[in-house]
Amino acid sequence: MIRLDTLACHDQPKGAVLSQYFDIGDETVWNPSNGASRLFRRQVSVFEAELEISSGIGPMENDECQIDPAIFEIFVNALLAQHRRTSHAIVLALSEGFTATVLVLAERSGVRVDWAEFGSAPDGALEGAQISAATGMSAPVEGRAWGAGLCEKARELGQHMPR
Repeated sequence: MIRLDTLACHDQPKGAVLSQYFDIGDETVWNPSNGASRLFRRQVSVFEAELEISSGIGPMENDECQIDPAIFEIFVNALLAQHRRTSHAIVLALSEGFTATVLVLAERSGVRVDWAEFGSAPDGALEGAQISAATGMSAPVEGRAWGAGLCEKARELGQHMPR
């Protein structure tokens, strides 16, 4: 009998579903599967290179990754600024899911998003929204197409992102 709690990553049996932890201090903000974690972390590297700044998301060590909230806040706002500036359909399509995932982590991390900086202001929480207006994650009035779409996507993803 194989005990999953004693396996090293390289010893995982084919098809085993294990998870990793994204933490701020002692609080877990996301506990994705290994595959989702690996893909997300690779996308983090891509966007760090594109933005030329650190994300504040540390290395995965022993299935745990620490997020530095101060650095992550800078990254989140830079990512949103880039997203707001682009009108390239392919770039938007490629980055929307990642950006929405980052918004969920930002909300869970208490990161403040300044929607006004992007040319739109928060208009309170959306009906049935899981994303907190206290952290600025509500749908913007101006620029509603991009802001509301991102908030909607983040709400959907947040329902599938276990802690």
